[in-house]
Amino acid sequence: MAAITSDMEIEVRRPRRSVVVGVLLLVWVAAYFVLRGVNTLVLGGQETTGFHDWLTEHRDDVGQGNAFFDAIRIAVDHFVVLLQDVISQPSFDRPVPVIGWLGVVAVSAYLAWAFGNWKVAVLTAAGLGFVGLQGLWQESMDTLALTIAAVLLSLLVAIPLGIWAGLSDRAYKVATLVLDLMQTLPTFVYLAPLTLFFAIGPAAATIATLIYAAPPAVRLTAHAIRSVPPESVEAARSLGSTRGQTLTKVLLPMSRSTVVVGINQTIMAALSMVTVAALIDAPGLGQTVLKALQTLDVGVAFNAGLAIVVLAIVLDRVTTAAGDRPWRTASIRRKVLLGAGAVGVLVAIWFSRTYVWAAEFPSSPNVGSRIAVVTSDVTTWVQDVFGGFTYGVRDAVTNGLLNPLEALLTGSPWWLVTAVVVALAAVLGGWRGALPAAVCLLLLVATGVWHDSMITLASTVLATVVVVAVGLVLGVWAGRNHRVDTWIRPVLDAGQTMPPFVYLVPFLALFGTSRFTAIAAAVVFAVPVTTKIVADGIKAVPVATVEAANSVGSSTWQVISKVQLPVARRAITLAVNQGLIYVLSMVVVGGLVGAGALGYGVAAGFAQSELYGKGLAAGLAIVLLGVLLDRVTQAAARRTGQFKGRGEKR
Repeated sequence: MAAITSDMEIEVRRPRRSVVVGVLLLVWVAAYFVLRGVNTLVLGGQETTGFHDWLTEHRDDVGQGNAFFDAIRIAVDHFVVLLQDVISQPSFDRPVPVIGWLGVVAVSAYLAWAFGNWKVAVLTAAGLGFVGLQGLWQESMDTLALTIAAVLLSLLVAIPLGIWAGLSDRAYKVATLVLDLMQTLPTFVYLAPLTLFFAIGPAAATIATLIYAAPPAVRLTAHAIRSVPPESVEAARSLGSTRGQTLTKVLLPMSRSTVVVGINQTIMAALSMVTVAALIDAPGLGQTVLKALQTLDVGVAFNAGLAIVVLAIVLDRVTTAAGDRPWRTASIRRKVLLGAGAVGVLVAIWFSRTYVWAAEFPSSPNVGSRIAVVTSDVTTWVQDVFGGFTYGVRDAVTNGLLNPLEALLTGSPWWLVTAVVVALAAVLGGWRGALPAAVCLLLLVATGVWHDSMITLASTVLATVVVVAVGLVLGVWAGRNHRVDTWIRPVLDAGQTMPPFVYLVPFLALFGTSRFTAIAAAVVFAVPVTTKIVADGIKAVPVATVEAANSVGSSTWQVISKVQLPVARRAITLAVNQGLIYVLSMVVVGGLVGAGALGYGVAAGFAQSELYGKGLAAGLAIVLLGVLLDRVTQAAARRTGQFKGRGEKR
């Protein structure tokens, strides 16, 4: 009997992770009702900690007086001011810029024609003319000058780094790690630390934009170089080409279209960041939108937001057309036409320097004021007619979902929240999830803005759940249906083109100032990137795998749930990760329209010098939340892959 017993294999089933998670949540809720209001680390809006005061007192010790940072700040400031002198600001003792509106329109349309085609040139002229008719010519030119400065500096750094990463495997691995970190951080996070080194103003705004806008150009340039067929490179070397000749005569020409796509993405990212950088006194349309949001003037905000969208569309179409244009020498006829066009541009520039009417955009007709009035009237009408429904949805979601989640996070003792979150991270992602979770949460306590961090976390979690649900449905639909993908892709592209500030305007009209407004805007902001990644993942599933499932009689739902979603798990994990980051950045921007918490803390730190340290701590807290969510989701995805197909028994 003993022998028989010793040979028996006893099977012990380990509890499903979903069960363990459920038990942890039930224990948390029960403990919340017992310990509610204890050790919640609440800090009033004007209250600060010793750490905050220390940051405020020592903010000038970092950058002020440092020759290196001062030299960079002065050089960037002069570069931005030079561009403003050329197209937007009075300069050289003249009441108008070097090139007036007529010259700017002529130069822009000519460049669009030279690098693209005549249709893009017409769109460029019409777009710039429209922003002038809106009464926002100078603000638009300030935004354009700052965008051009940031893009040129970004490309000056990004293209060489991209080429290096494309040619070297070691450089590619290092660049990938750095770029992943840069793209993980929300846009707000770049602003506060940079003001320590470069002070508030155009230099800090330009450098923040450079950091945000450079990664796409680096990634796509490296990808383009590495995608050139090896046969082409070998053929060039066999003919005696040096490494420099191979790069300039083979690799770069064959990579041109992809590199231009990278430049396009850099321009879009720069324009988006330039508007957000209004928080640190960046000139341009961002200032107009920011002031309108602060005064809840939906009409003015919409008018300025529309100008930003028009600029984005113009810049997007010009760079896209330049990438699509065939790489070949221009014909004699085109060269003659381009020469004649150049003469016409010079004449337009002379007029804009000589006559006031061609230098200052006419003040009438001003369609901008009409747009603002109509928008305000429409907003009032929407609120009167649909306010009962939209405000009802807002109140239902707020009272039914957001408030309970926020109460649980903010009303529980900080050590209880830390223990539960670390335990959940350990269950979902093992020690790779638990360790960064513990470190990030303890550092959040040290920042002194724990309570605000929990409010932001509640909004982020709720918005992310909605984003992932919507992104999965749309992504699977688009990935399985080419017609749907063709129809939905331009909408998603347009959604990613608009800067974050612009999303707040329509939701401010529908839902007023509230946390729900920020959540709704965050969902719309993050759904495009999530949907695209999921759709690409579904389309990448091998056709043979899907056909094998269909051949054994699987239903559509079974093919999706048992084949396509599991095979596309890596893409879905990336989609969830990117959705979290986009939501976090947008929920923070939503602090300007009533979301409060960390977003308001960062904005208040820029506006009130005595709260600078607290604003910097709030920015650090945003980084910690981003790292926490990023590490836990990635660890959970890796652990799911390890257990997949292996069962749950021990």
